[in-house]
Amino acid sequence: MQPSPPVVRPYTDADWPHICRIHDAARLDELRGSAGVDAFLTLEQTAEGEGLFDGALWVATVDGEVAGFAAFDEGEFTWLYVDPARYRRGVGRALLRHALAEAGEDRVETTVLDGNPAALALYLAEGFTVVETRAGKLAGNEAFAATGHIMEWRRAGSAR
Repeated sequence: MQPSPPVVRPYTDADWPHICRIHDAARLDELRGSAGVDAFLTLEQTAEGEGLFDGALWVATVDGEVAGFAAFDEGEFTWLYVDPARYRRGVGRALLRHALAEAGEDRVETTVLDGNPAALALYLAEGFTVVETRAGKLAGNEAFAATGHIMEWRRAGSAR
């Protein structure tokens, strides 16, 4: 039996253990190709300092189970993580599309770490473009260096 398509809904406090598990597993994958796993910090360690709850926060569920989450604040995607067991099954795309529609912004920015080709491909496929590549301190764990692609999305018909 094929899984149901992802359903995106607002975050609730009951989602916390699920998004912690998802973040911690997916963040390790993200760091393997970029700053290295020594830079890993758990969601519990970083959520408050990096403003996870500052803007809108959504979760995607598949067959009733939390499969990913995304956060958006002031014209920027600040978090988007998918359960590694559900990579490449439309969860990230559903979260991205939902957030873009809900945010109502004409211009949206995000940063993708260099060495994360799956995330880069998703954002490019959804109309984002790389506007700058910058090396510097890893956001959230400044003891480590990283290179990030600053990406931008513009709503069709909006002025550049």
